[in-house]
Amino acid sequence: MSHLFTENLISLLGSRICHDLISPIGAVSNGLELLSLSGVPDSAEMTLVSDSAANANARIKLFRLAFGIASQDQITRRDEITSIWPNAMAGRRLDLNWHGPNSLPRPQAQLIVLALLCLDKMLPQGGVLSLTEDADTWTLTASGPALKTEDDHWALVTGTAATTAEPDPAYVQFLLLPYYLTRQNRQAKVTATPDMLTLTF
Repeated sequence: MSHLFTENLISLLGSRICHDLISPIGAVSNGLELLSLSGVPDSAEMTLVSDSAANANARIKLFRLAFGIASQDQITRRDEITSIWPNAMAGRRLDLNWHGPNSLPRPQAQLIVLALLCLDKMLPQGGVLSLTEDADTWTLTASGPALKTEDDHWALVTGTAATTAEPDPAYVQFLLLPYYLTRQNRQAKVTATPDMLTLTF
């Protein structure tokens, strides 16, 4: 029982939180659409609420992919990630170039989204994230202004961390990515140049 508790607790908590939040956020979005159809005039306030609801809805969907239950028999389409990315990253000026397969097993999709969330932290002023897949090896790159090529959090991902100190909650993906990589018998490698950071697994 303790083994099952340990292995599944992270995913169960993530799935439960995301599931419970999607419905009310979706209801807000639907309500705003009904108001628009009923003739309520556009305003700066309505636009702000509508954009915020779209962002929240997209981020919850992205977080469900990253932190929720990922069964091997589930398939995730590329569009499921790329279509929600712009709203999830609204205001971040962070483009995503996908050159991988059109569909992939849910556990791989989880790795991809966690990796993207890690790379996002390296681009405080936005930029471009690109990913490719070749012979079951994924390569993700980050480039942009103010790119952070040296960050101690990557030692958590590659298993070379000299300390067991826990990261800030905003960096929890750097703990989860190596955990799920290990479960899929994958090892991460991180390389950096002044203009680009590359993550492969």
